[in-house]
Amino acid sequence: MDEGLLYLYTRAGVTLFDDLLHRVFGDRLADHLPVRVLPVGTEPPQDFQTLVDREYANIADLPKPGRRARAEADARVRALLAEAQVGPDAEVSDADDVRRVVRGIKAGKARAAVFPRLSDVATSVEGAGLSVEVRFVKKECVPVRLVKDDEQVDAAAIRLVPLQKKYHWGAFDLADKLGLSRPKAAALRCHLGIDADPDCAYTFTFGSQSHVRFSDNDYTRMRHAIAGGIDMDAIGKSHGAGRHRGPRPECKQAGCQASESAVS
Repeated sequence: MDEGLLYLYTRAGVTLFDDLLHRVFGDRLADHLPVRVLPVGTEPPQDFQTLVDREYANIADLPKPGRRARAEADARVRALLAEAQVGPDAEVSDADDVRRVVRGIKAGKARAAVFPRLSDVATSVEGAGLSVEVRFVKKECVPVRLVKDDEQVDAAAIRLVPLQKKYHWGAFDLADKLGLSRPKAAALRCHLGIDADPDCAYTFTFGSQSHVRFSDNDYTRMRHAIAGGIDMDAIGKSHGAGRHRGPRPECKQAGCQASESAVS
């Protein structure tokens, strides 16, 4: 590990121990340490982002011809992944995470692309001398985005979200939550083109049966439309039950396919 990063990790560990000691027992770690304190380093503490960039450059040099230090590169990558993957379920896998990162480094990708979560980590250094406190803090929210199964992305961690959790709304549940009658809720979905939007609706097929479920995007769009003062009576008349099948000429939204069965 880079000496600068090792210092930050060690000093942050000391700060954490002092915090816990004071929180539980009301003592300070400085009250139990000897007067003489060692060691002394030749390099002053540096900013975390500067040290990560330097470590990333060092890792990129290790697998190059003439060095072939693949084992050392993997070990340094694991250290950075451990910092990026914070949480009770964080786990670094040699087969997946480390190899993926090493491939990205070999391909010449930027550090922010290979370790996006590390861009949001900073160090907060307070005090001087024996009262120095080092803490790892978040600069801003960790970037999270949804990706498709076949989409190639660079990420510190990938979490698989079951489709049943994303599309957890039933049509009747949506109507009840929004305070709409079921025909009006179906008419509003049609008007907004929700049923044809893959980010809003998904059809689950179990044998010969098919069930359409909706995501939070659906609920949000419908709620905003109602809050914006959309004329639900006009929507109901334009897309309500008993009208002709097929697209409604009055509706200019893409994917609007109101039918008698859709609003029943």
